[in-house]
Amino acid sequence: MTNLRIISICPSNTELLDALGLIDAVVGVDDYSDWPAEKVQHLPKLGPDLNINMERLVELKPDLVIASLSVPGMEKNVERLQELNIPHLVLNPKTIEEIYGDIVTLAEACGVPERAQRVVTELQAKVQRVQEKAAARKHSPKLYWEWWPRPIFTPGALNWLTPISELVGGVNLFADQPGDSYTATHEEVIERAPDYMFAVWCGVHADKVKTSMITDRVGYAAIPAVQNGRVYVLEEGLYCRPSQRLFQGLEELVELLYPELS
Repeated sequence: MTNLRIISICPSNTELLDALGLIDAVVGVDDYSDWPAEKVQHLPKLGPDLNINMERLVELKPDLVIASLSVPGMEKNVERLQELNIPHLVLNPKTIEEIYGDIVTLAEACGVPERAQRVVTELQAKVQRVQEKAAARKHSPKLYWEWWPRPIFTPGALNWLTPISELVGGVNLFADQPGDSYTATHEEVIERAPDYMFAVWCGVHADKVKTSMITDRVGYAAIPAVQNGRVYVLEEGLYCRPSQRLFQGLEELVELLYPELS
């Protein structure tokens, strides 16, 4: 048990703190930290992750604030933490290996380094099981991930959804685009002809999104994913946050793609 007073201003960090058994040390979170619900719902909320109430944060007297550049725009909060001379740790994972590394870094920063290896080992075991299952597949599907509809934001080469796609034996439709995200056009999506389309709109609960919001777009009827009924709305918390929940998403993805292998 750590004696630190910890604040998390990014949902993925809150989830990693829970994986390390540190959620009881958390004294405040951003508004979007919603998991695990039973543990975070009563914690003080400090505003949306891009507009943290720094006065309220200071009042909570944190020993350590955990931020993450995986959320575009978080730089403003980091600058304020620096100005206020508040001890903080900034994570910015792009790959599966970097998520493992962040777990080790976070555990060390919070004084519980011995807990990291257990968590990493469990996640690595999940990856291995998924790879073994995907190895028996008969095809390598093209996967289109949509973070936001207007304009279209989709992951590029330097995002965890590219290796996630590869681990299930597929390919991220825009993995050839440099950087973390790419602003695609509808014409590009149609031309690249994805086999599966996944709506994971950041910050939007799955029950607020309908597949028709994608399938009804002009020209999309020509896309194989639409023709074959392979357009899905997935829980964004399992694919848009670089935490242990991403590995749950990985397990669910391989089941979705290859039900015949179950």
